Amino acid sequence: MFSTIARRIRGESNALYRARDEVRASGRPVVDLVSGNLNDCGYVFPQNLLEEILVEASRRSAVYRPDSFGQATAREAVSEFYLKSGCTLAPDSILVTPGTSLAYWYCFKLLADEGDEILCPRPSYPLFDYIALMGGVNLVPYRMREEEGWGIDLEHLEASISTRTRAVVLISPHNPTGHVASAGEIEGLAEIARRHDLAIISDEVFSEALLPGKRTLRPEPLPRPASSGAPLVITLNGFSKMFALPGMKFGWMALSGDPEKVRRALGSLELISDTFLPVNETVQAAAPGIFQLGNAVRFEFGMRIRDCWRRTEALLATCSDRCSYVRPQGGFYVALSLGDQDEERTAERILRERSLLVHPGWFYDMDPHHLVFCFVQKPEVLEDCIPGLFEAARPSADGPERSEPEP
Repeated sequence: MFSTIARRIRGESNALYRARDEVRASGRPVVDLVSGNLNDCGYVFPQNLLEEILVEASRRSAVYRPDSFGQATAREAVSEFYLKSGCTLAPDSILVTPGTSLAYWYCFKLLADEGDEILCPRPSYPLFDYIALMGGVNLVPYRMREEEGWGIDLEHLEASISTRTRAVVLISPHNPTGHVASAGEIEGLAEIARRHDLAIISDEVFSEALLPGKRTLRPEPLPRPASSGAPLVITLNGFSKMFALPGMKFGWMALSGDPEKVRRALGSLELISDTFLPVNETVQAAAPGIFQLGNAVRFEFGMRIRDCWRRTEALLATCSDRCSYVRPQGGFYVALSLGDQDEERTAERILRERSLLVHPGWFYDMDPHHLVFCFVQKPEVLEDCIPGLFEAARPSADGPERSEPEP
């Protein structure tokens, strides 16, 4: 009765999430230290501003006149956002989407036939596996090297290209390592894309969560592939992380590169988008107001995220004998290296003993042995939870335990 895809997508939870459900069933609340939902961490777009914007937007969108690319005013607002950061992306090169997840599916269907390959970083976010499965494409990992600050291994990336490779996914800032691709890495990636005629899918959803270096007060501007000279770059972003508005379901794809490739890509994307017209018209009408009135909000969120990292880094310094980590340059997450401790059992022990949910590194296809958690939390959560996390993570008296991860 069911398709191959339906049979391969299972709804069962893994061992860690079954343990979480058991802890909750016992009456103990679980503190989720992995959710990237900013609203859960106390980041909320001011309600009075949002209501004002939405009321006006509902009036302007009262008559339904859909545009396959998205309403012109919304695309102009996105274009202006990039122009202020020194990147020129014309409104007519932008397609509005209900977030980046569907935008990835659009990209995969645009660029690849059944069985073609997309290069994706390793470690990576598990959502891509499901999108690739539904898109009928094969993900081929390219290596990010922890010993080099989670930098991109460009030699390994190029060696992973085959005759069926169609595109490379770049996530910068990267989830969950926090690596920000340097200008040199982007130029190297663009050169590889030119040699092999590949598209670059540039995921920049954490672009507003840049962190300063150890000796700097402000983060460096984000290097963007859109200006790199690659044959075709599709830049993805949206309101979810930028304005802490995940429920608005507003994102975009911005295309740049060779004019003929951009023209052909936009022609196909117009039909793909027109098939579904998935973006709420009132949300599109609200986009210019959110960009305009939300600038101060976006700035404040960035300051708070950087403060969260400062607090986290200070707490991590007190536990340096129990773990190490690569200092993130952006994003919400940090990956802790546990030496030879078993990550699966350590995560479960932390959950059962301290009611704290963190992820083992294998969730992200990360080499053993790591724990991943989100440091963008309320200050009191950081102060209360991180010491307990490390206390529970101490190796047992019997030495390190080992087990195979359960899917």
